[in-house]
Amino acid sequence: MSDALTAATFAAGVGIALTNLAGVVASALGFADYWPPGERDWRYYAHWGLSHALNVVVLALVYLDWNSLGLPRGPSLAAGAVLFVAGYAVAIAAGLDLGVEETKGLSGELRTGGWYRYSRNPQYIGYVVATIGFGLLANSTLVAVVCAVYLGWWLALPFAEEPWLCEEYGESYQRYAERVPRFVGRKTIRALADRDATSASS
Repeated sequence: MSDALTAATFAAGVGIALTNLAGVVASALGFADYWPPGERDWRYYAHWGLSHALNVVVLALVYLDWNSLGLPRGPSLAAGAVLFVAGYAVAIAAGLDLGVEETKGLSGELRTGGWYRYSRNPQYIGYVVATIGFGLLANSTLVAVVCAVYLGWWLALPFAEEPWLCEEYGESYQRYAERVPRFVGRKTIRALADRDATSASS
C-alpha cells in the first residue's frame, strides 16, 4: 500500500476523532450543546455518523499500518485480545442494562441498578479497556494515536452528560451521583463487597 493512502487514512481518522471530541469537550465546558442530544436531531446524527465513520477508518488503518509499532507480537496479541474482549463484554452488558435509547444519548429512564450500581459509567470503563486492547492488537503506531483520541473521548463524555442528566432527572440523579462514583472508587468496592456478603448469606 502507498504511503500516501496510509497518510490520508490516518489524517481522516484523526480529523473525525478530534471533531467529535471537540464537540464533547465543548459541551462539557458549557460552550456548546452537542452531547448528549436528548432527541434525534442534527446532533444525534452528527455524533453517531462521525462515530461510525471513525470505526470504518480505524479498521482500514489497522490493515494499512499493521504491526508498525514493534511490540512483541505474541504478548501484545494475547494481552490485547484479553483486554479487548473483556472490555467490550462489559460495555455491551452495561449498554443492555442501560437501554438502547439511553446509550445513544436520548431521553429515557434513569438506571441505577445492575452495572450502574457500581459505576455511573460502566460502559465507558469497558470501552477504555477495550480501546487499550484494540491498540495492542493492532500493534500500530498510527492506530495508537487514534486510540489515544478515543480514550480522551470516553473520559470526556461523562462530563458532557452530567449537566444534562441533572437537568433531566433532578434530585434523583444528584442523590445517585452522591453514592456512586463517576468511574470506579472506594464506593464501587464497598458496593461489590455488600453484594458478595448478601450472596453468601442467602
